[in-house]
Amino acid sequence: MIIDSHQHFWSIHRENDYGFLTPEAGVLYRDYLPEHLRPILSKEGIQYTIAVQAAQSIEETKWLLNVVEDVDYVLGVVGWLDMDTDHAHFSSQLSVLRKHKKFIGVRPMLQDIEDDRWILRDQVITNLKWLASEDFPFDILVYPRHLPYIFEMLERVAGLRAVVDHLAKPNIKDGEIEDWGRWLEKISAFPNVYCKLSGMVTEADHANWKKEDMIPFVDHALQCFGPDRVMFGSDWPVCNLAAAYETVYRLLKRIAAELGADRRAEAIFGGNATKFYKLNEIVAKNS
Repeated sequence: MIIDSHQHFWSIHRENDYGFLTPEAGVLYRDYLPEHLRPILSKEGIQYTIAVQAAQSIEETKWLLNVVEDVDYVLGVVGWLDMDTDHAHFSSQLSVLRKHKKFIGVRPMLQDIEDDRWILRDQVITNLKWLASEDFPFDILVYPRHLPYIFEMLERVAGLRAVVDHLAKPNIKDGEIEDWGRWLEKISAFPNVYCKLSGMVTEADHANWKKEDMIPFVDHALQCFGPDRVMFGSDWPVCNLAAAYETVYRLLKRIAAELGADRRAEAIFGGNATKFYKLNEIVAKNS
């Protein structure tokens, strides 16, 4: 069973909060909906996906849950919630959303917040501690410069079930691995933290990337987290800026084989996502 742990849907034909979604976005400026992804998944033999929010609004989360409600291949939605709000409001919103069978995680868009230390605000920490007490998954969308603050947050929020999206978006284009790699290793020391092997081609040279550019970064993530705490994600349709879905999927398969991780392919390409997002019951219902 193969699970794509990270893909998006959006529509340019609805009122939305996608700050990036303008005609200048090129190939991204069009509808990307379940019917557009289904034939690609079928061709590649990928059974399931997880849809992740792409705008900072509760309306987006509700729209996404509605879009995928009857889509058999989408196991769940990682949505947005206002985490910098009083705890009563946050916990109430979380409770309402969790009534939807496919609401499986929360993701603030930290990369787009002006304050790099936002994750350490008192109210955010309080709400993160609530997520930890509920053992509810949390996606971390950051750049390398945010990692010291993520480390401090993880020290303060014991037991948080979290996953670093897109390897924290290292600068693959220029091969900047040292500082990123040091902080990723420190973060991997928290046993409940995972890492998504996703979003790499868009951090490389869009027009001239090659497999060898990615290998050191995947290798380091595997060394840090081990093959049982990393998971494949396509980052479709964002990946289309640099490579088609099929290319991204096959690229990671080749890299995993070269690094000797193919023997744990079942975990990397499905099992770890199932474990992290607690998908066993959902998968069983779809089997």
